[in-house]
Amino acid sequence: MRPRVEEVRIQGLGVIDEAVLELSPGFTVVTGETGAGKTMVVTGLGLLFGGRADPARVRPGADRATVEGTLIVATDGKVAQQVHDLGGEVEDGELIISRTVSAEGRSRAWLGGRTVPVGTLTYIADDLVAVHGQMDQQRLLQPGRQRAALDRYAGDDLVKPLRAYEQAYRRHRQVVEELRELTTRARERAQEVDVLRFGLDEIEKADPKVGEDAELREEAERLAHADALRTAATTAHSALLGDPMAGPQIAQDAVSLVGQARAAVEAVRSFDPELAGLADRLAEAGYLISDVATELAAYAESVEADPVRLAAVQERRSLVTGLARKYGEDAAAVLDWARNAATRLAQLDGDDGRIEELTREQDELVARMEELAADLTAIREAAAERFGAAVTAELTALAMPHARVSVAVTRGDGFGPHGVDEVELRLAAHPAAPPLPLGKGASGGELSRVMLAIEVVFAGADPVPTFVFDEVDAGVGGKAAVEIGRRLARLARNAQVIVVTHLPQVAAFADQHLVVEKASDGSVVRSGVVALTQEGRARELSRMLAGLEDSELGRAHAEELLSIALADKNTP
Repeated sequence: MRPRVEEVRIQGLGVIDEAVLELSPGFTVVTGETGAGKTMVVTGLGLLFGGRADPARVRPGADRATVEGTLIVATDGKVAQQVHDLGGEVEDGELIISRTVSAEGRSRAWLGGRTVPVGTLTYIADDLVAVHGQMDQQRLLQPGRQRAALDRYAGDDLVKPLRAYEQAYRRHRQVVEELRELTTRARERAQEVDVLRFGLDEIEKADPKVGEDAELREEAERLAHADALRTAATTAHSALLGDPMAGPQIAQDAVSLVGQARAAVEAVRSFDPELAGLADRLAEAGYLISDVATELAAYAESVEADPVRLAAVQERRSLVTGLARKYGEDAAAVLDWARNAATRLAQLDGDDGRIEELTREQDELVARMEELAADLTAIREAAAERFGAAVTAELTALAMPHARVSVAVTRGDGFGPHGVDEVELRLAAHPAAPPLPLGKGASGGELSRVMLAIEVVFAGADPVPTFVFDEVDAGVGGKAAVEIGRRLARLARNAQVIVVTHLPQVAAFADQHLVVEKASDGSVVRSGVVALTQEGRARELSRMLAGLEDSELGRAHAEELLSIALADKNTP
């Protein structure tokens, strides 16, 4: 389903006090007497889709001008998704857009019930409407739009090479970005490599072992206190086992005293099981004390003061501790750092190879893009020739027989997302005039007719669902006016078309006819918009033809116009 504008409500805008426009999905024409406010309809639509807010357009005596539009959109379509992303809502396929302009110049906008910046309406309108009015910034005057429109006109011939080019372009951007990162970080990478290599060399020379720092700390403590340790062991041994050099005096050592205690209870152990148990425990204590005394003697013999070994241990310990301060809290952490550093160094050493690889790929991508861009240029140039001829033919029928439209396809600066081409629509208004960009080569009325011709040619390719034309028929009449009406009707087969006109030949081709009526009550003019019946259309066309609603001749002519238009529209 193509989006379309279903209804527009206008309040306090220019001469319009309040008006409601119910629009046809096909061709709607808006007519009315001079000064009734026809152009305000286009102005209102322009405001609705993000146009410039002019406080001078606010109706005298009103605080603000308000325009509210109801649009029909697909709930699963692109526009609905955009509205949802902005926090708005589309209910049952209806999207409400509103815009107010205060007399002081303040402007506010709402989209799907959500307040949004006015620029958001312009963003949404890109996929909804093209407004062609004398004072509007024309959509197709934008270079990017002209290139995109020509690409759509070129059709399937362009799709495959354009897709291939876009893929190569995206990859080229990725390669360039990666190369930029690798090359701009060359100094930092070199510094990091130096730090890593220095650290790895230092650790490799020291060759620390897991747990070595704790072992060195224990050995240093033992060596530094060797004399005290030996004295303590010797004293303890003497206390437990006695001094064999002390003579046959009464023993006072622990082993002798425990032996005496055991002998005292062994003599009577048979009289009481409890005492027997204590005797056994005394025996065990004697054996244990003897074992400990023996080990103390051996320990005392093993402990020697070794200043040379102590110095070596302290030196090694200082080395390992220094590594821990730089690379980790202990020897195990230092070795972990070394493993990680070796991995990182391999990555950094591989960057040079990666740069060479990416550089080769970049050169290949540039060559590929050049080839594809040349194909795109050739296809666009061929499409431009066909398009220029088609639009020129349309202009001949639109009372511009000497005008010629051409499409200039020129090479831009470097590769872009869609190739190397810049596309510009140009108009030569008469044979002696040089081709100029559309905005400079045509007057307001001519530009509207050029835009109509372009839109008719683009009808099947341009996805914009709604077109609005103001004064598209300026300066023409007779047969040319009939041709304008016929082409607007043709455009309406694929899109919604809204036209403000003063020509009955154009109005006769409409699917719906709205008339802007005015009534004067003193100094205040109020305008309303009325949808005409078939009878009302004949009266309005009669007024437009003869200036008299009840002229029999004018009415007959009007009915003839309606019949001709209906027959033409029914022709495939």
